[in-house]
Amino acid sequence: MNNNQTIVSVIMSVYNSSDSVKAAIKSILSQTFQNLELLIIDDCSEDNTYNICKKFEIQDNRVRVFKNKKNIGLTKSLNVLLKHARGEYIARQDGDDVSCSSRLFSQYTLLEKNLHIDGCTTRAKIANSKRLIPGLSYYLPVRFLIRYKNPFIHGSLFIRKDSLNNIGRYDERFLYAQDYKLITDLINKGHQLKIIKQPLYELNMENNISTKFKKEQEYFAQCVRKNLIP
Repeated sequence: MNNNQTIVSVIMSVYNSSDSVKAAIKSILSQTFQNLELLIIDDCSEDNTYNICKKFEIQDNRVRVFKNKKNIGLTKSLNVLLKHARGEYIARQDGDDVSCSSRLFSQYTLLEKNLHIDGCTTRAKIANSKRLIPGLSYYLPVRFLIRYKNPFIHGSLFIRKDSLNNIGRYDERFLYAQDYKLITDLINKGHQLKIIKQPLYELNMENNISTKFKKEQEYFAQCVRKNLIP
């Protein structure tokens, strides 16, 4: 891969994801959009996650794998990857979710054709379900919704790197609900965000951060809503 051709940097932080990370990685490497790099950071996993990721790094020179010396959490891990990102666009991917093959191309095309839009996410299908999220709330104004909840699927985020740098990247005081804080900061700074109607992401809702740490998520989300420091 010619580094000068890297347009999109996909960042993925993983922890104890040995059962799902292979499918997540394959969904990025099989994208119809190919000018990408996949940056993975293992947050000191206790299973075989790191070794699985390293195998992909050996097989595909678009993959770069990092490892934390200790567990530092999702927020700080994503900021570490952002420092290494070469692309002018940043895309997210979670280690227990899957992206449709046309996801990055659709998002890249949207932002290239609409220079006033700084970032976008897509709707998502819930794994093992017919449910879509956001559902009916998709049709409500984002500036209204953001006061009460985050309608943007974090794992499907695609954004201009300059926009992230403009707000100081992820706020490391937010150990949870870091995506809600990020989106709120972007909107408050005047950045334009859009949700693509088509579901281009499959979201795992079992044993993920949101379900395992529900109380913590809600506390930090309340801090975002009330503009408080945790």
